[in-house]
Amino acid sequence: MRNSRAFAMLAIAILAGFAAVVFASRWLVQASSGATVPVAVAADDINLGQPLNEAMVRTVNWPRDSVPPGTFDNLKALDGRVVRANLAHGEPVLESKLAPIGTKGGLSAVIGEGRRAITVRVNDVVGVAGFALPGNYVDVIVNTQEGGNRTDNQQSISKIVLEKILVLAVAQQVNRDDTAPKVVNAVTLEVTPEQAEKLDLARSVGTLSLVLRNQVDHDILRTGGATKQTLLDQPVAASAPVVEAPKPVRVKYAAHKEVKRDCIGVLSGVSGSQECF
Repeated sequence: MRNSRAFAMLAIAILAGFAAVVFASRWLVQASSGATVPVAVAADDINLGQPLNEAMVRTVNWPRDSVPPGTFDNLKALDGRVVRANLAHGEPVLESKLAPIGTKGGLSAVIGEGRRAITVRVNDVVGVAGFALPGNYVDVIVNTQEGGNRTDNQQSISKIVLEKILVLAVAQQVNRDDTAPKVVNAVTLEVTPEQAEKLDLARSVGTLSLVLRNQVDHDILRTGGATKQTLLDQPVAASAPVVEAPKPVRVKYAAHKEVKRDCIGVLSGVSGSQECF
């Protein structure tokens, strides 16, 4: 009798424990599902300029309280969108990293609003030994003749004409994650329309050089350019003063006036005359 009661109590305890486990697991599942939301992330590394498709992204459960703004939970909404920045594996796909809807893939999707892309020919020296990579900033120097005329009486001058210019691509490569130097023959720069005009004129009147600068340096320095005199610290010859031609002097002639003299009358017989002295 006692054994049967003990077995009954044991069975009841086992059933109660199993029920508690079931209810607790259901509560945890419901709590965890309510604390996460689906977020679209990159299924693999994606380079900028690539159009997305459903095979390149997937959804994962992301904590609701830490979801960054601009995420997507629908993979179909990302179909055909172009990436403006590199995405690493597992990185959330944000609206700020995508080009506007309707943009086609390629370098044009990376160009900022109101900007233009222009390509300049470089070599291993002009291209800063291959360290001018996509995502870096450079200054542009032109070496030409003063006044723009290549004559013997003009001296060479080097002048920074553009500052803090973004490098969009080197040759046909736009990947900004690669830090290895690449010696190429062309560099594509992002400029404003006014800067594009200056750059095109600069390469037609002289030779160009690129100067690599720090990415966080935003200072704009205005220089007067370097000439042979400033390079050798020679005094600049003072220019001869301009002598103006003498202005013609107008001579005014006074009207002749008759000089008054003392006169007396002389009578001779019946005739008379006047003598002045």
